[in-house]
Amino acid sequence: MHIPRSSRSHGASLRMTASRHHVRSPGAIILSLAVVAAAMSLGAAGTQPALGHTRASSANGLGQISGKLPRSKLALGSAIQVDLDKNTVRLPLYPGKAADKTVWYVLLDASDAGIANDLGINYAPKLTNMAIGCEACVQTVTLEAPTPLANRFGPAVVDFAGAPDFSPTRVATPGPKGFPLTKFEPGAIAGPGYSPFIRIEGSPVVYSAPIVASGDADFDVDKHTNTADRVLGIHIAPPSPDGKFLESWVDMLLIKGFDAGEPILYLSTDAGQPLTAVLERATFVPALDGAPFNGGDDFMGSARERLFGFVNGQTGAKNKQAQGFAHLALDGHVADDASASNKALINALRNGGDLLNVFGDFPTLSDKRHSQAYSPLWDAQLGLWTPKAIKLGLDKRQFDENQIFNLAATRPDLLTGVDPATGMPAPYGSVGVNINCAVIGWTNNAPKSNPKPVPQSQFPPR
Repeated sequence: MHIPRSSRSHGASLRMTASRHHVRSPGAIILSLAVVAAAMSLGAAGTQPALGHTRASSANGLGQISGKLPRSKLALGSAIQVDLDKNTVRLPLYPGKAADKTVWYVLLDASDAGIANDLGINYAPKLTNMAIGCEACVQTVTLEAPTPLANRFGPAVVDFAGAPDFSPTRVATPGPKGFPLTKFEPGAIAGPGYSPFIRIEGSPVVYSAPIVASGDADFDVDKHTNTADRVLGIHIAPPSPDGKFLESWVDMLLIKGFDAGEPILYLSTDAGQPLTAVLERATFVPALDGAPFNGGDDFMGSARERLFGFVNGQTGAKNKQAQGFAHLALDGHVADDASASNKALINALRNGGDLLNVFGDFPTLSDKRHSQAYSPLWDAQLGLWTPKAIKLGLDKRQFDENQIFNLAATRPDLLTGVDPATGMPAPYGSVGVNINCAVIGWTNNAPKSNPKPVPQSQFPPR
């Protein structure tokens, strides 16, 4: 089935690219309308017991959904606060310049443990591999050198090689069944030389430092003409008085998901494909499509970690089994601009209207083999529930990486991967979609361990 390579065409290509974006995507896998429409037309779920992980915490499986998240539940220690009523995380905001214009960035992850601990950000050793075979995946930046009079205490300005263009209008028009979208356009697109992953000239450390706003004032946090699509508020601190430090900050819309059977919070900032960027309300960064490497989690040279999504999971705003693309499109206000005043969108996402993806390795896992395999660059593995699973009501919400792998390995009659190029089920695994998502925290218990994987369930030999 051929799908025109235009982001305004009908269909649902997770790797679809418009020619004006000049995206390098060799062997692009296209998620066809046929496979999604066929899967979604198979009917509602029945009442059979669920397969897979059922250790979801709390009555709704989402953990705490109101009030302030206790700091003891933060993975990202630099976060100023997590407001669950507003579904936002408040992060320190740092100044930079790109082409002599002011930009503002956040710090989320670093490849060095000591530096990550010092800055209160996530330790992600795999970031060291980010430039392997993809020089454009890491931009080299420089630090300005202020005088003591100009900077008694505070960050140095970062001079970026490139920056995002936030001026495009994000378009996300749900189809008759929600997903596939009938129209989509990213609301932010990387300019020449831009990547959220940076290396300061003279240092080997790689940071995740996405630019989330541009300009000196009048930040548009409703239509996002000069801010990222998840920015809901910005405060630029005035000059600090003697002996004090006043901090700038940004409020950003959170995403809910799961890891090792527990509900987690994360932040999506960038994606390597246009549709992925639209669904994630992220900046489209074409260079990331070449990050090392598809299907490479747990193998030498990989910068990626696995993430698990579902093409045709259940839907319904109050359905505790809802999960996946159709759920987001129908129940998560995917077409709306995100703003603090859009209470319907905020409440829908607070109550589980997100994709509810399942993450792989997480910083709190007990085994360092897994906790230190965390990376913010996630390699999507997309699941397709079979007609049999849907008919028997076994297409239930999933919560754990290993349980999904075990299900795909032992019950291909229920869960398969998808070959979007042919519109047919395929072996389970990577589909060439990647997203920059930093973990923020957890809302019940910290993820600690996974069930034992069955032999040869897409894990290296142990």
